[in-house]
Amino acid sequence: MSASDVQTVLDLGDPEAVADLRTFLTRARAIDPAGAVRLQAVGSVLAVYVCVLQPRALGDGTPTVLGMRAAALSRPAGVDVTVPMSAVADRLARMGDAGTLLDVPPSSIHVAWAAVTPPRGPWIPSGEVAAAVLANAAAAGMAEVAALVPDQPGAAMVSGARAAVWGRDVEGVPGLPAGAAFAAEALGFLGGGEAVSVFASGTWLRLTSVRGHVLCRTPRASLLG
Repeated sequence: MSASDVQTVLDLGDPEAVADLRTFLTRARAIDPAGAVRLQAVGSVLAVYVCVLQPRALGDGTPTVLGMRAAALSRPAGVDVTVPMSAVADRLARMGDAGTLLDVPPSSIHVAWAAVTPPRGPWIPSGEVAAAVLANAAAAGMAEVAALVPDQPGAAMVSGARAAVWGRDVEGVPGLPAGAAFAAEALGFLGGGEAVSVFASGTWLRLTSVRGHVLCRTPRASLLG
């Protein structure tokens, strides 16, 4: 048996953690049904990344925006693999309401965004943004994209509209692309009246709420603070 044939099992330990991961991937698949998910386990922590936005070509102004959820593992593991979201979703569905052992799909895939790893730190606190501000920015952006894109658009037109809308700063928050607000809303990270914390590390920004994290790479990150 080769190394690529060895099945890796992640023990999430708690059915509630499994349900949370299932919900996270359901939301991510609504954004990109054919998307991928990166599973990165280091010791007793599992980080699960999905891509919400990314540039499609050189010169595309769309920011790279990732969503991330972290979960505790009952047994330490060492995994860093990118696989189809559909494959993980199928396994989560078969686990039912009581299962906690997630079989990692054996076939990895290559996607450009997974090769761009956000830094582990140091993350510098850069203030807070009200969840309502992000939700409003996401709603306004989605309406604008819908208005800019006709029924049968070409790829260039879609990319141009996405870059124009999601690469623009959230109103009143210089340096924070609206694409990060869209990701936070679409992945269900906004809710209630709590504020969302903002952190910066180099060219990366991170939005953190009790529901998850949005990581955004932008050369303008230093404008926040």
